[in-house]
Amino acid sequence: MVSLYNTLTRKQEIFEPLNDNTVTMYVCGPTVYDYFHIGNARPLVVFDTLRRYFEYRGYKVKYVQNFTDIDDKMIKRANQEGITVRELGDRFIEEYFKDAKGLNIRPADVHPRATEHITDMIEFIKKLIDKGVAYVVDGDVYFDISKFPQYGKLSHQDFNEIETGARVEVNENKHNPMDFVLWKAQKPGEPAWDSPWGMGRPGWHIECSVMSMKYLGDTIDIHGGGQDLIFPHHENEIAQSEALTGKPLARFWLHNGYINVDGQKMSKSLGNFFTVRDISKEYDLEAVRIFMLLSHYRSPINFSHQLLEQAKNALDRLYNVKFRLEDIKNSSYISVVSEQERLFINDISKYRQKFIEAMDDDMNTASAMSVIFDLAKDINIVITDSASAEFASAALDMLMELSGVMGLLYKDSACSQLDKEIEQMIQQRQQARVQRDWATADRIRDELKAMGIVLEDTPQGVRWKRI
Repeated sequence: MVSLYNTLTRKQEIFEPLNDNTVTMYVCGPTVYDYFHIGNARPLVVFDTLRRYFEYRGYKVKYVQNFTDIDDKMIKRANQEGITVRELGDRFIEEYFKDAKGLNIRPADVHPRATEHITDMIEFIKKLIDKGVAYVVDGDVYFDISKFPQYGKLSHQDFNEIETGARVEVNENKHNPMDFVLWKAQKPGEPAWDSPWGMGRPGWHIECSVMSMKYLGDTIDIHGGGQDLIFPHHENEIAQSEALTGKPLARFWLHNGYINVDGQKMSKSLGNFFTVRDISKEYDLEAVRIFMLLSHYRSPINFSHQLLEQAKNALDRLYNVKFRLEDIKNSSYISVVSEQERLFINDISKYRQKFIEAMDDDMNTASAMSVIFDLAKDINIVITDSASAEFASAALDMLMELSGVMGLLYKDSACSQLDKEIEQMIQQRQQARVQRDWATADRIRDELKAMGIVLEDTPQGVRWKRI
């Protein structure tokens, strides 16, 4: 049975869906003011993989991931560019789907936008005020945490710890420093919507409660996101939702670990801030996906070009096995299965069993990937140029079954062949340079540029990336 670590209880628990065979999942999506960065990519990969695994295990999954398309960062950037917040959101939602496709992230069943649910949020806030757990001050509306005694149960902090250590907006209008905003009164130059409390816009936390409950119900199976969202975002979601309904917002709270860059926290000020779009110019994003899966989702991971290169090489090895098996399956006329092949085929289900054991254990993708690499290694031991089509078919089916759950090996041989051609052209250029044939070297560089390939001469050799 599937078991998952629940941040709420700090225990690994057996998971069973609340309703029949359908798993309801809500995952916090990006604020769409820019391309999403490598840290944003991790929860996308993690929860896409969990969704795939539930489906592999026979569940139906209803998956919702929102877009935050109104907040301070969006307003600031839209003003800088002289466009509306809506136009900014439209642009970067479109760019999100491009990068998500590169990571092989399947679209959610619903991708709600905050600005398309303002009326729902206003109704939600009105109910909180009517219940006496929220109050109005000069057009702002705040949630009164003193009316929700369980506040802090997700982050496992008491109020003193929270007040001294967390990101809390300082505002003298609050009854309590920990009270959080549900509705913000309009400031000059800001987009706003009409409400019973005047023109304004929703706070950040309210949107996820409203959209989760609208599309999945008052209580869902799984609410996920990055570790940085535990407090205050998810803590506040719990408070406002459960104060209103009296029901648990989510049964399981799942959070992935942080990503550091070269051993340091990712930061624009440190110059180690990478968007997925930046990385895609140098690496196929499938390499980023397998890089994420080579560690347990709750563990912090370190991002570096060296580690990403290692992940790319590991992915290449799997593709080599895939393409060789495909070639044999499609071209082999050998019908006699060798004794070694028969033993492999008869024992092949062990890889599935070990894979399921790993993934059932709190989605341990690191161990699950080890099973896939063991499968590839054992295939290479058995396979020969005279391998049978039956062996190739059985081995390929298992390789694709397991890697498909991880969202890997989805490209055909044409993509690999193009990369090989690029590498060959680079080698030809290098040979021309050694022979001081500058005309040939320049011609090849120009041909590659026309293909959208840019070369970089580094001390470690020539690197190439797509533009």
